[in-house]
Amino acid sequence: MEKPKLRLVIPKDEISLKIKELSEKIDKDFDEEPIVFIATLKGAFMFASDLLKHIKNPNVEVDFVRVKSYGLSDKSSGKVELIKDIEIPVEGKNVIIVEDIVDTGLTLKFLYERLKALKPKTLKVCALIDKKERREVDIPVDYIGFEVEKGFLVGYGLDFAEKYRHLSEVYEMVKDE
Repeated sequence: MEKPKLRLVIPKDEISLKIKELSEKIDKDFDEEPIVFIATLKGAFMFASDLLKHIKNPNVEVDFVRVKSYGLSDKSSGKVELIKDIEIPVEGKNVIIVEDIVDTGLTLKFLYERLKALKPKTLKVCALIDKKERREVDIPVDYIGFEVEKGFLVGYGLDFAEKYRHLSEVYEMVKDE
């Protein structure tokens, strides 16, 4: 298999600066009110880890959920599957979903509606990347790191067929013309 070409889209220093900004906004919005951060696996693990390192609020809980809609393709299947559910009760709590990327919006909408049904006090979304090119459903994103117009992105948790997650920057996979 030929190695795909990668074009740098978001360098690590920009990611670091943006994460600090996002954490400051979240700290300001919630002061020291308790927050449950729910990170989506596998894609948001790096982003969530770095974001939480900068949160100053001492009243933080962390949980993980795993949903999938891509499989080994670069296109969403349109079918969202819950692989791992949350374990922390969220009723009456401030909840922030931490997402790597909002693309079609289908996965996030599924997760958002599922968590909303559990009656949290507030439900917010923090996404590293908001990419509207293939958006199919409207979903609110309260904290946005970067808006990227188009392209299939990998790195910093984002993958293609489980590869490239380990990269410390975000790249676009470029097809040969």
